[in-house]
This record gives sequence, structure tokens and C-alpha cells, in this order.
Amino acid sequence: MRVAVIGANGQLGCDVCKAFLDSGYEVVQLNHDVMDIADFESARTKLEQAGAGVVVNTAAMHNLDACEADPAKAFAVNGTGARNLAILANELDFVLFHTSTDYVFDGSKQTPYVETDCPLPLNVYGNTKLAGEYFVRTIAKKYFILRVSGLYGTSPCRAKGGSNFVNLMLRLAKERDEVRVVDDEVLTPTFTEDVARQIVAMCDANEYGLYHATAQGSCSWHKFAGKIFELSGAKVKLSVADPAEFPAKVPRPKYSVLENHGLKSLNLDIMPDWEDGLRSYLEKIGALS
Repeated sequence: MRVAVIGANGQLGCDVCKAFLDSGYEVVQLNHDVMDIADFESARTKLEQAGAGVVVNTAAMHNLDACEADPAKAFAVNGTGARNLAILANELDFVLFHTSTDYVFDGSKQTPYVETDCPLPLNVYGNTKLAGEYFVRTIAKKYFILRVSGLYGTSPCRAKGGSNFVNLMLRLAKERDEVRVVDDEVLTPTFTEDVARQIVAMCDANEYGLYHATAQGSCSWHKFAGKIFELSGAKVKLSVADPAEFPAKVPRPKYSVLENHGLKSLNLDIMPDWEDGLRSYLEKIGALS
């Protein structure tokens, strides 16, 4: 089967391409610079040429500050772009995998969110991604929406200047005697390779719908940093930072842990614990102690 990956040169897209190739699929890579999902005719042309039976969309505008500064552009990519792909999924008869986010929730629940919980985004990014979800759910006949959380991977993250939280902590541990990290936000850090493998595992299923697909468990950013230092053998003091030390310009949920309830109910959940994912990532980049 041929698979087209939109955003193939992104942090998640690179791993999705590799996971499908490793599983024997033919992969068409649609990089950010050759395809604009907000442009319907451009998207149609590229997907007609791809001739894929499965299309995985990892493209999004997900820099929170940029989304707040230009909500129209954010909606064009995250909302209208998803609508375009949903229409084309029916027109060209492919299965659409569309990635979404834990930021569709406001964090007030304080227990892991399941797929049936009511979303309430706090920012432009979350609202536009939720709009994209609704477009896909109400238009596409064959789709999987996967909400993910706290992604990090070996490929550069375009929205974060090519870095990620793990790499930032490793760098700071070398440069400083003390690293200060907030502990008032709880999430599930998730290695992109694990998400990619999960997508491949779902490819043969016909159980279309909305799914949460994160690593198992949860932690604060502070606890995540501590585990990074522990597994990498970094000798640095880790302290709890006051939230005022790193004021966020954009509101974000204080608790955004997702439960893979849908995947588990179908015995399709292959996501590892977040600590195992981190260990795999550190081993991959040569930073495991």
C-alpha cells in the first residue's frame, strides 16, 4: 500500500515516514515546502499525484505565540487545512490520519481526559485544532484523529527552532550548575517514534474515529527534567521554579494528560510508559548513561 505523509520533514512526520517504510509500505513524502494544506487546489493536485490509499497529516501551525498573533493564518492551516483534507479523503478515496492535540482541553478536570470529555481550549492554537477535528469528523468517511501530547523526537521541531525540551535540558545541564523548571503543569511526554509506530499499528483497522495516542502515565515538567538528568547521568542541581520566573504569554492547560481509552478498548494501544519512551530517545541520541 502507498502512504502519503504530509509534513514529512517535520518532527513527527520524519518518524511516521520511517515507521511505514520499515513496515514495508511505499511512502510519498509531502514536505512543508511542496504542499500547503490551506490551499485546496494545491492539496488536491499533490494528493492526486501521490495516489495514496492512506494519508497521514502531521502538518500544523503549532507555535502558540504565532497562532495568537495571527489567528486567521492559524485557522487557515489547522482548521481549513483539515477541512480540505477531509473533503479530498472522500473525493480521492483515502483513509485520513489527522493529528490533533491535548490543548483542546482546559486542564480543569485533573484526571486523565478520555475521548468523550468535552473540549474547552484556552488559546487560538487549541481552538483551531479543535475546529480541524470537527471538520474531519463531520466530513470524512474514513478517518482517524489522534490527539497527542508533549511530543519530542530526533528530527528538528520547526516550531521550536529545531530543539525540544529534552535537548534543552541536556544543554542547560552542561552550561549551568542549577536548572530551574516549573512543576505546575502536568502532561504526558511522548516520543514521536512511539506515535509513528502506533499509527502504523492502526492502519489495518477499520475502527474509524477519534483516539488519544500518548505514552502511558504523566509527570510535571519538573519531574520530566529530573528523569532526563537521572537517565543521562547529568550532574546538575534541579530546583522548582516559580511560575512567575517563566511567564507564559499564552494561556495553556495546567493539566493535559490523555488516557488512551479508545485504543485500549480495541486492544490497539501499543504506547509505552513515558519513562521508557524517554529512555529509548536518549539511547538513540547517545545520551543514555
